[in-house]
Amino acid sequence: MHQAYPGTAPLPGPQRPPAPAPVRRAVGAMYAGAAANLAYALVFIATLDSTRLALDRAAPGRANELQHHVLVPAAVTQGVLGAALWIFIALACRRGRNWARITGTVLFGLATLDVLGNLSAPQAVAAKLFGTVVWLLGLAAVVLLWRRPSSAFFHGQRS
Repeated sequence: MHQAYPGTAPLPGPQRPPAPAPVRRAVGAMYAGAAANLAYALVFIATLDSTRLALDRAAPGRANELQHHVLVPAAVTQGVLGAALWIFIALACRRGRNWARITGTVLFGLATLDVLGNLSAPQAVAAKLFGTVVWLLGLAAVVLLWRRPSSAFFHGQRS
């Protein structure tokens, strides 16, 4: 260990290696996922009339006004919080935080259940398609985060 000469700054710590290409691509997919998540919320709101018709067709007389008034705030909340989570996990993964890779994978698993449920739910086709695009971006990110070079990067960092 080197002692700093009196009056000089201490020596810098070891430099961490740059993120490998799969991690950088995963982070890019997560940023795209954040944008797509916001776009999904906008598409959901824009196609709300189609979703309302689909709800009424699926359960005539059962889709009450409360459901209609809850759909927009829920879409906005899901869009904003979802995008914030995408960005938070992307930033942590870029820094090599293994907990972020694990958390992102768990969130992707939950998103998979959500997408599977939405496939049979009464919803506008455009909203279903956008939801699938968001899911595909999550799939790409998770696959890239668990490739061998990515694993070496995450295990080489301190969380």
